[in-house]
Amino acid sequence: MRWSSQRFCTTSDISCTIEARPSQTPGSTRGTKKKATDGERMSIRLTVFDVAGTTVFEDDAVIDAIGAALSAHVVAVPRPAIRAVMGMPKPVAIRELLNSYTDLGGSEIDECVRDIHSTFVEFVIERYRIDPMIRAVAGADEVFRRLRAAGIAVALDTGFSRQVLDVLLQRLRWDRTVVDATITSDEVDEGRPHPHLIHRAMQLTGIVEPAEVAKIGDTPADIQEGCAAGCGLVVGVTYGTHSRAELEPFNVPLIDRLVDLLPLVGVS
Repeated sequence: MRWSSQRFCTTSDISCTIEARPSQTPGSTRGTKKKATDGERMSIRLTVFDVAGTTVFEDDAVIDAIGAALSAHVVAVPRPAIRAVMGMPKPVAIRELLNSYTDLGGSEIDECVRDIHSTFVEFVIERYRIDPMIRAVAGADEVFRRLRAAGIAVALDTGFSRQVLDVLLQRLRWDRTVVDATITSDEVDEGRPHPHLIHRAMQLTGIVEPAEVAKIGDTPADIQEGCAAGCGLVVGVTYGTHSRAELEPFNVPLIDRLVDLLPLVGVS
């Protein structure tokens, strides 16, 4: 599958048009290419959920781990600044913070990003394995079950690496009987806010048209990702790292409970 150029939506441009479209999907089994008529919205056939803060309650474990890793190596960074880069691939988020709070550059910053990310992975995996607060968001398993029963595929995408996500999946017992596909930021060329995670989810589930995809997440990066991919529906959740007030400027549907997604995708 090859993709054309795309751009990202911002708070002032949430209704961005998108040029990115799949030219073909070899071996597609779940979807066939079709076009909606004027005034008709295509049915959602794939839901792509963020993980931490959207489908998993993790008590700010990621923010804590990034902050601790930064402090252990280079510099203490305010929690609001760390929260602002949530949703991005973690090496990208760390680089953004180093650019803002240090004078590092060149190969020095590259090495620092690698070291800090390695420490972050150790910290967050340990927290995910033993912290009793780590759990599925209320209603997540029910939502997944009802979506799949209605013929809508369920995928998880994340700014984590595969090493981190697999710890969570094992802890929550989310295997292929619960979700159809999982994609991590180290498995694509670029993570959020780029659309590559969603593109990969479409490939894995045989969906051709982005208009048949719903993206659900708790950060601006999630919303921008869904917009960049041309998703038919982009939904923000208000119980994660970003509040309703922080997500409202993006002018997308916002939900206070994950189960509130179901009527938005036509599941009763």
